[in-house]
Amino acid sequence: MSWLLSMSKNQPLAHAEVLCNGTQSAHTLSDADFIRYSRQVLLPEVGEAGQLQLADASVVIVGLGGLGQLAAQYLACAGIGNLTLIDMDKVEVSNLPRQLLFNDADIGLNKARVAKQKLKGLAPQCTVTAHETAFSAETSAHHFAEVLQLKQQGKRVLVLDCTDNFATRQSINRCCVEAALPLVSASIAAFSGQLFAVDQMQLPSGGCYHCIFPAQTRVSQSCSTQGVLGPSVGVMASMQSLVVMQLLLSVDSGCDEPKNALLGRFWRFDAKSLSWTAAVLTRDPHCDVCGPKGAYLSSNKDSLEV
Repeated sequence: MSWLLSMSKNQPLAHAEVLCNGTQSAHTLSDADFIRYSRQVLLPEVGEAGQLQLADASVVIVGLGGLGQLAAQYLACAGIGNLTLIDMDKVEVSNLPRQLLFNDADIGLNKARVAKQKLKGLAPQCTVTAHETAFSAETSAHHFAEVLQLKQQGKRVLVLDCTDNFATRQSINRCCVEAALPLVSASIAAFSGQLFAVDQMQLPSGGCYHCIFPAQTRVSQSCSTQGVLGPSVGVMASMQSLVVMQLLLSVDSGCDEPKNALLGRFWRFDAKSLSWTAAVLTRDPHCDVCGPKGAYLSSNKDSLEV
């Protein structure tokens, strides 16, 4: 660790010295930051500039249940500079086996408010905004106002859908398409998980959530009706957080694939066999949201065993 401190002391960073995403970073890394994030900074794909990109980034998390509260912890502790948390629900005793940010003392309190308070203790450098309201098309302008301003300034912004309500997921998707915000969506119920990432600006051919599940689709996947094991939730939240960080850092996926290879992919996780199946998304020309185009799952699937 001494070499890391020596490097930070001998080569101090100045605001004008490090550019992130083509824009000047509003942050510098202190000696304490180098120590805190040393394992990330050691990665060539991250380094100083990447850590500053995370500090400049803003992420909106809709839903602070099993997925959202864990993703919020991972992202805040990784150095994400700004988190916006949206959830109207209150902590219930049945949440506690899988929503590890909460405890018995939090029962009856709003999830977004409690998460904000606890994240400040875990990651004091992260600015957290909590909205104790439901997400809808009517409230999206208010919920997305800050990240849209940051996006106009050239900052990296991203939205996480961690909800388990089909109508809300459709609303989040439509708002992200209209605002040209990248979206990483995940869900888990029983032993089946789903994960995908779409970005109309970087990969418009990748379609959107509505292309996969049109409005008339009947989706019954829900923890409250089908049950779930806590570790399965943890797997999906971890993968969702990993995709977010790689997209924010523009990490090359390797295997001779383009840097946006994580976009336009739909992954299914089978918690019984511990296996992943991936499919490529392409636009359906009849999608009501991102049309006159749209998306459907291609028949070419890769089995990703873990």
